[in-house]
Amino acid sequence: MKRIIIMLTTAALLCGLLSGCGEKTAKVEKVKSSDSLIVRKIEGIPEDFIMGMDVSSVLAEEASGVKYCGYDGKEQDIFLTLAQSGINYIRVRVWNDPFDEKGNGFGGGNCTIDTAVEIGKRATQYGMKLLVDFHYSDFWADPGKQMVPRAWAGMDIDAKADAAYKYTKESLEKLKAAKVSVGMVQVGNETTGGLAGETDWKNICALMNAGSKAVREVFPEALVALHFANPEKEGSYYTIGRRLDYYMVDYDVFASSYYPFWHGTLENLANVLTQVADEYGKKVMVMETSYAFTPEDTDFSGNTIGEGSNVIKNYPYTVQGQANSVIDVIDTIVNKTKSGIGVVYWEGAWITVGTESWEKNHEIWEKYGSGWASSYASVYDPDDAGKYYGGSAVDNQAMFDVSGHPLESLKLWQLVRTGNDAPVKADAVEDSLLTFDINAPVVLPDKVNAVMTDGTRQSIPVTWNVTQSDLDKMNAPQAAKYDVYGEAGGMRAYAQISKIKYNYVKNHSFEDGDENWVITDLAKADQIYVESKVTDSLTGEKHLHFWSAAKNSVEFTAEQNVGKIPAGRYSFSMSIMGGDGGAQDIYAYVKADGEIIAKAPMKITWYDSWDTGTIESFEVSDGQDISVGIYVKCAGEGGGAWGKIDDAILNSAD
Repeated sequence: MKRIIIMLTTAALLCGLLSGCGEKTAKVEKVKSSDSLIVRKIEGIPEDFIMGMDVSSVLAEEASGVKYCGYDGKEQDIFLTLAQSGINYIRVRVWNDPFDEKGNGFGGGNCTIDTAVEIGKRATQYGMKLLVDFHYSDFWADPGKQMVPRAWAGMDIDAKADAAYKYTKESLEKLKAAKVSVGMVQVGNETTGGLAGETDWKNICALMNAGSKAVREVFPEALVALHFANPEKEGSYYTIGRRLDYYMVDYDVFASSYYPFWHGTLENLANVLTQVADEYGKKVMVMETSYAFTPEDTDFSGNTIGEGSNVIKNYPYTVQGQANSVIDVIDTIVNKTKSGIGVVYWEGAWITVGTESWEKNHEIWEKYGSGWASSYASVYDPDDAGKYYGGSAVDNQAMFDVSGHPLESLKLWQLVRTGNDAPVKADAVEDSLLTFDINAPVVLPDKVNAVMTDGTRQSIPVTWNVTQSDLDKMNAPQAAKYDVYGEAGGMRAYAQISKIKYNYVKNHSFEDGDENWVITDLAKADQIYVESKVTDSLTGEKHLHFWSAAKNSVEFTAEQNVGKIPAGRYSFSMSIMGGDGGAQDIYAYVKADGEIIAKAPMKITWYDSWDTGTIESFEVSDGQDISVGIYVKCAGEGGGAWGKIDDAILNSAD
């Protein structure tokens, strides 16, 4: 007996000896407060509101040597810590066969139904329900990748639907036999445009109904969820809801991913989910969200977000910033979204397996599958996982630190029900983006905005690390950019200094929406609007977006009247990128007194290939009324023409 106990892991001891997984529920003492975290009380949270955590990689993490601790700093079962923190649902992804022919795992936790059974037992032990996430793929499934499981390759839709039904039923029966408390089953993961290799919605819905049928038979009390992404795309969820209704898909919950650095505003999220709830009578929820508590990477494998990443930074990368992000999501679903039932945090325990080197970590990732992908995944996904395999891309978005200790932000799941006060202090310093004309002196501010732990802003003194030589260089009459660093409130301060020629175009990069611009649609395009998406912008966070599916339905102008400007020579430029244009006629132009006096041809080719149309020099006479703009006409091909327009610049050519 003594030898057996030595061989058991801490988790197995806690799970098997103390309570008997799947049979008895251990008593859990919930956290009561935090000395450092500010948590505003969210009114009206239902008792059964889902406070979920996806920890799909946790078994691979533990096998890799990761130890998790409780709030007292002592090692304890992570599932106990999660339950103490107010988590009541544990989500786990399930892949059909994430192994090569020699049994080497693809990574990402090597998650199969057996993984779900073991995680489900431990969750059930502490009174938490399991949320089963079937990807119907051998590896990652998301909006850009819905690959068919190898065992289902070549099947027609009827055979594939039958395989999906049998696979789902057999998998759920394993959970039932293990006495796992299953509260929800997800039929597909981020199935915004595909599922198991199918892209036709009739076939997608057939697979969804096959999975749903199995859930109803094995766990009739469990909710059936469908999961989608990109709520920021105008009309997307309305269209999906209509298709699901048309093909009579049997489901209970319409779930969305919501990552605040990708997926637009919370107001928009509430609106699109409420529309689905109103139109189709479905429950709605956020199935995935997360945020960084630090910009730092700890496992030598790059992270999804951090300083310098091309995403919108809605909150500081701090423990309080992480908490505030999630609190706002919960509040939105509880109080601003009709029929909202829950929020799930994605992979809150996926921390580094080591801090010595990439090489040592790589050995562990390959052996135990604790990285996002191993090199063995190349047999299934050669173009992505097979090239870019590595570690956790979200170790800085976990709710545990590099040593496995729970962050104070983990307590928010319980404390949002009561609120929690703590001293208000500066949490981060906002970057200063300063623009000066090339002939104007650079004046650095003596105060900067600090983001406080309660989410407010306050001005605090700053000291810049600059010399007179630095200032002399910045004051030279030339277009350039400079990075300046300093200290404010014990934190690093940063200012980006841009020296430019004066731009006569107002709202030149659409940061204020369509203000100052006149957009004239000449062919009834499906979409022309100012979009907030930093990854698709040339500069800033916004740009003018257009898309239309039908042939010859893209023709419009975006024009601004800048009025009378001093006589002289000027240049004008504007930038565009896009694709599927087919035959196209696109140009930047300048008008004087209503007549075009200069043009610069432009074109769209493919994503992120920006083409800048530049009119190098044109003459403006006294009293002339000047307008600038862009003309876009695309015949379109394939799925329809689309594009992004940004950065209109009109300045002196001298």
